[in-house]
Amino acid sequence: MIKPHGSDELNPLFVYDVEQRHALVKEAESLPSILLNSAAAANAVMLGGGYFNPLTGYMNLADSLSVAEKMHTVDGLFFPVPIVNMTSESVAAGSRIALRDPNVEGNPVLAIMDVEAVEAVTDQQINFMAEKIFRTLDENHPGVATFTGLGRTMLSGPIQVLGFSYFQADFPDTFRTAVEIRNEIAEHGWEKVVAFQTRNPMHRAHEELCRMAMEQLDADGVLIHMLLGKLKPGDIPADVRDASIRKMVEVYFPPNTVMVTGYGFDMLYAGPREAVLHAVFRQNCGCTHLIVGRDHAGVGDYYGGFDAQTIFDEEVPEGSLELKIFSADHTAYSKKLNKVVMMRDVPDHTKDDFVLLSGTAVREMLGKGIAPPPEFSRPEVAKILSDYYQSLDA
Repeated sequence: MIKPHGSDELNPLFVYDVEQRHALVKEAESLPSILLNSAAAANAVMLGGGYFNPLTGYMNLADSLSVAEKMHTVDGLFFPVPIVNMTSESVAAGSRIALRDPNVEGNPVLAIMDVEAVEAVTDQQINFMAEKIFRTLDENHPGVATFTGLGRTMLSGPIQVLGFSYFQADFPDTFRTAVEIRNEIAEHGWEKVVAFQTRNPMHRAHEELCRMAMEQLDADGVLIHMLLGKLKPGDIPADVRDASIRKMVEVYFPPNTVMVTGYGFDMLYAGPREAVLHAVFRQNCGCTHLIVGRDHAGVGDYYGGFDAQTIFDEEVPEGSLELKIFSADHTAYSKKLNKVVMMRDVPDHTKDDFVLLSGTAVREMLGKGIAPPPEFSRPEVAKILSDYYQSLDA
């Protein structure tokens, strides 16, 4: 199986030893504590699950600035975005503290941190990092708004993770750590595995894109890996996406060719940089390839349609990742050929030769109980989405 990023073995930060974990939970009761913001809590969950291997905790300011500028730490470890714990609370360097979960009632302890450094971050440094990560400082960009509002004190140091926030409880059939995904891939006996990232329901074009990648790469299976954390307003909730994706796989894919899983992270909307982050943690999951399509991890008009592909050729140093990219074009149903195709593969087609619907048009149809054409969305998927949208107006 493909090696994790940066090490021979995956090193998740979740404390799997039950006795040790119970002892740490008890210790946390007597420790000073801070309430994390959702971004730092999501980082802890991802560190705990092994997704951010080989990191041992939150980055310090020098590493964060270096990663933002050059995509590697001061010591040269390739990493595409800073993994930080920003706060407004007062903490002493050298202290051991409990990190409390902002997303679960009662704010239980999510992790214990040995605080190696407490550093003040200037507005200029925050803006420098934000512009490098998001390619904009526009506050209307949801990622910029979140990142610049996290606080101006950076806490760095190793953590021991004691839980996975709300993800295990709310998505018991879907949430998986990188450790669990690696184990399941090994159980399947898969060697070549394609990852498909999604924060949206999957329509026909997405379904066929997974099938195309599998066929062209001669892959053993597909990991459909959905984001389960926080999204911008208007995005479809994770439970609805989960149900629609599972129905599509159940009805339209052969058994034992697809794993439907999810991960506990908040969407960054960082376009190209987030695509590279997706590649890092899919390699840690054991995947050999990641599908990167048009406007991967994008939002609005902040990124070019294929910037998330070109970053791998132009900015990711050779040998930084073992995982490879499957570059996909915009995919749609061809009326001429009666199948879903990549637009670049049919230069003789005009726009009228495709079944194309805007997201707004699809939402309006579903809200009225009108199913989109079957060339665009499977009827079983459309039914789940239609029920959701109609429930909003009820």
